[in-house]
Amino acid sequence: MEPSQSEMNILSNGKSLDFGDDSHVPVKTQLDEDQNGLSPVRYDDPEGALESAEFLPSGDGKKSTRFTDFEGKTSFGMSVFNLGNAIMGSGILGLAYAMANTGILLFLFLLTAVAALSSYSIHLLLKSSGVVGIRAYEQLGYRAFGTPGKMAAGIAITLQNIGAMSSYLYIVKSELPLVIQAFLKADPNSDLWYLNGNYLVILVSASIILPLALMKQLGYLGYTSGFSLSCMVFFLSAVIYKKFQIPCPFEEFSMNVTSTHHAVNVSSHAHEYTNGLGHADEDAHCAPRMLTINSQTAYTIPILAFAFVCHPEVLPIYTELRNPTKKKMQKVSNISILVMYTMYFLAALFGYLTFYDQVEPELLHTYSRIDPYDTLILCVRVAVLTAVTLTVPIVLFPVRRAIQHMAFPTKSFNWIRHIAIAVVLLTIINMLVIFAPNILGIFGVIGATSAPCLIFIFPAVFYIRIVPKDKEPMTSVPKILAACFAALGVSFMVMSLSFIIIDWTTGASRAAGGH
Repeated sequence: MEPSQSEMNILSNGKSLDFGDDSHVPVKTQLDEDQNGLSPVRYDDPEGALESAEFLPSGDGKKSTRFTDFEGKTSFGMSVFNLGNAIMGSGILGLAYAMANTGILLFLFLLTAVAALSSYSIHLLLKSSGVVGIRAYEQLGYRAFGTPGKMAAGIAITLQNIGAMSSYLYIVKSELPLVIQAFLKADPNSDLWYLNGNYLVILVSASIILPLALMKQLGYLGYTSGFSLSCMVFFLSAVIYKKFQIPCPFEEFSMNVTSTHHAVNVSSHAHEYTNGLGHADEDAHCAPRMLTINSQTAYTIPILAFAFVCHPEVLPIYTELRNPTKKKMQKVSNISILVMYTMYFLAALFGYLTFYDQVEPELLHTYSRIDPYDTLILCVRVAVLTAVTLTVPIVLFPVRRAIQHMAFPTKSFNWIRHIAIAVVLLTIINMLVIFAPNILGIFGVIGATSAPCLIFIFPAVFYIRIVPKDKEPMTSVPKILAACFAALGVSFMVMSLSFIIIDWTTGASRAAGGH
C-alpha cells in the first residue's frame, strides 16, 4: 500500500482537515522534467514502506489516486472553514497583550500589514504550485532548491509545530491549575502537587497526549477541528461580554473569606471616587492608548506572524477544493484571512479595553486575578484546555513524519522508532514549557524564526526559482516584488530576533543587578 502524506490532512499548527468519508489523500508524483531538462523526479516514497500516515484509513484496499487524477470534493464554504481553522490557533490568547504594548492604532496597522502580506505570500505559493503541479510545501522547496530546499522547509515547519505544541502545553500548565483550584475551592498559595502546573503538564502529556500520539492513524481526532474553532468563538464571545462586566480599575481577588466581598465591591465602586487624585489615577490606568513603544513592543510582530501562519496547509486545501483554480483558492484564502483578522482584532481590542496595562501575555490567566471561580471563564478554560490537549497529538504526527523523512528516508515502519521519536519530542517540549518563563517567549522566538520563513522568505524565493525566466525575467515587476518580499522577511527576522535578544539581555542584567 502506498503511504499518503500526512501534511495533506494534518495541519501544522494543530488543526486538522475533515473532508468527508469519500475523500482520501493522494500520493503526489511529479513526472515533469526539471528546469534543465534532466530526468524526471518522483516525490512519492520509492519503497512504499514508510510510516503509514493516513489521516483516515482506507478500508477498501484500493490503490491511492495519483495527484494528476485526484478530484477535489470540498466545497468553497468548507474550504474557507478549513483554512480559517488552520489559521486560528493559540496565538489569539496573546493579542491583547500585544495591543497593550503597541497601542490600538499601531496594533491595527501591524495586524493589517501582516494579514495583507500573508495573502500576498499565498498568491506566490499558488502561482508556484500552478507552474510545476506540486501541492505540498516541502516539495516546492525540493523543486526550487533540491534536497536543501526540502530540508529547510521541513525544518521550518517542524519548528513551527514545536512552537505550536509548546504554546498549547503552556496553556495547560497555566490554566489547568486554575480550573482544579476553582473546582476544589483550594488555596492558590498552597503547595499541593495538583496545583503545580509543571507536574500537571507532565501528567497530561504522559497519560493523554502520549497514548494518542503513538497511534498510526489519528483520523478520528480530526473531528476536534470544528470543536477547536467553536472554542475560540466561545472565547471571543466571553471576552466581549466580560468587557462590560468588569469595571476599571479592578481589585485583586482575595482568598480571605471575610474580605472577598469587600475586594469585589471596592472594584465595583471604583468609579465613585470623588477626589481629584482618585479620578487622575483612574484616568491614567483606564484610558486606552493609541500608540505605545516600549521594550515589549518587539514581541508584537512575531506574535502576529505566529498567529497568521497557515501556509503549509494552503496547498493541501487547494488540492481538496472542488473545481480548483488559483483565483478560487485565492478567494478562499482572502475570506479566511479576513474572518480571522476580524476575530483577532476583536479579541485583542476587548481584552485590552478590559484590563489595559494590566493584561498578561496569556489573556485567560488575567481573569483569575479578579475572580478565579467565575463560571463563564471557567467554562471557557475547560473548553480551551480540552481543545488544545486533543490537538497536540495531531500536531506531533507530521513532525514525527518529517523527522522520519529527513533522518530515515528509506527505513520501513518500526514501532520502537515510532515510540522513541514521540517520547523524545514530548520530553523536549515539556522541558521548553517548564523552563520557559512565560508564553510570550514561545510566541516571540517561534514567531521571529520559523514564521517569517514560512510566510515571507520561502514563498518568495520558491516563486523566483520555479517560475521560468522566459515567462517572468528577474527584471519583471512580479519577481522584483517577490525579491523585495523575501528581503522584507529577512529584515523582519533579524530585527525581531535582535530586539528579543536585547530584551532578554537587559532583563537578565536587571535581575543580576537586583541581587
